[in-house]
Amino acid sequence: MSRLSETLPALDAKSLADAVTRRELSLAEVAEAFIEAVEARNPAINALIRFDVAAVRRQVAELEALQRSGRAAPLLGVPFSVKDTLWVQGQRACQGSRLFADFVAPADALAVQRLRQAGALILGHSNSSEFACKGVTTNRLYGPTRNPWNRDMTPGGSSGGAAAAVAAGLGPFALCTDGGGSTRRPASHTGVVGFKPSAGLIPHPTGFQEPLFGNGVIGLMSRRVADLNLLLPVLAGGDARDPDAPVGLPGYDAVAALASVRGLRVALSPRFGLDVPVEPEVATAIRQVAAVLRDAGAIVEERDPVWPPGAGEAAFATLQFAGLAALYGEPWRQNPEQFDADIGAQIEQGMTLSGAAVAAAHFERAQLYRSMADLFEHCDAVLTPTTPCTAWPFTQLGPKTIDNQAVSPRGHAVFTPIINHSFHAAISVPCGLAANGLPMGAQIIVPRFQDARALALGNVIEAAFGHAFAAPKWPFG
Repeated sequence: MSRLSETLPALDAKSLADAVTRRELSLAEVAEAFIEAVEARNPAINALIRFDVAAVRRQVAELEALQRSGRAAPLLGVPFSVKDTLWVQGQRACQGSRLFADFVAPADALAVQRLRQAGALILGHSNSSEFACKGVTTNRLYGPTRNPWNRDMTPGGSSGGAAAAVAAGLGPFALCTDGGGSTRRPASHTGVVGFKPSAGLIPHPTGFQEPLFGNGVIGLMSRRVADLNLLLPVLAGGDARDPDAPVGLPGYDAVAALASVRGLRVALSPRFGLDVPVEPEVATAIRQVAAVLRDAGAIVEERDPVWPPGAGEAAFATLQFAGLAALYGEPWRQNPEQFDADIGAQIEQGMTLSGAAVAAAHFERAQLYRSMADLFEHCDAVLTPTTPCTAWPFTQLGPKTIDNQAVSPRGHAVFTPIINHSFHAAISVPCGLAANGLPMGAQIIVPRFQDARALALGNVIEAAFGHAFAAPKWPFG
């Protein structure tokens, strides 16, 4: 490999953008370095499932014209990947599904469009579980993505391709989605930063219909918290076509992300008020994060949310199952062989649900929102584990046990979906390596539209624990 293909993938987005702006790096040099990195690294992990060298090089000519124009382009030349569930005009978008194997996107997703306008370079498309509805990243179209830290393990899902790509240095950031933790959990499992913005902060009016009834948002991954502060001003801002993100909603305050955390009230919630097992190493790491935040001047006190009876990850899968059945029930009936069997099982469950059951799930979601509102009466942010365990073998839907207790295949997903149901913002930041050599993540949850506060707290965590994760994981474990 060339010198640049070794050094440039180790840079964060801001460093790359600054070097291009100062003309220390040409746009072609950046593109060629990442092309070489993808060709060398991606075959072993299958993070990017569509990578077109000619398409990357065509963009360089367009970006060179943008550079000559002098128009502001804060992300000029910075490469990123796009999750297979999001549209890039003129290119295939498959949602990891054989149903969409030949679908060509007629337009850009708005987030893709805004990143292009800011000068970013689309490197390729990242792998996803089918319809982004599974906690591991594998599908019948492209196969499994492997974790760069240990290729026998999964990076999680559904945005596992994005997480593996960022962890491996295949672009300093990735555009993905988060409908129940699909950004945050894979980020935790691969040692990168994963951000779920407040519902409505980043509009998403153009693309596939999603089976999540408002829970899904555009997500972001990066290796540095600071890069999110570069990306969010580009991506935030309402759009009249998106009922969940209309024009006039609060925007993103980049200055607030740089503020001191002194005096912020942080609720330490080791199990997020749920009766679930957590690996002891993860529990210890979260208490170490709490100590770091205290040392930075935050007021950290143990406090759990008070949930309505029956709250938990499984109770709210109803909406996903119903959405899948509404969208894909008929194709499933006609040809179930086209589908991942695990997704087919969700569709089957959705077809058995009554309208009353779906309505009840919406009422329960409103109760969750009120429970979080009550908690935020007493704090400015909440600290939990992102996941209760580290990554598990990619051949399994989930870990079989957590802290020596048998768990369902979704036992790893307990701490993230409620934040989608309650529309709040949350960030996962790496907070150490377990004894098995795999990353762990801390989740910071903040009130809706206080997204910058999550980054301010994330910066403190990263300063204490980020040294192990600052460089790409290459060579692979």
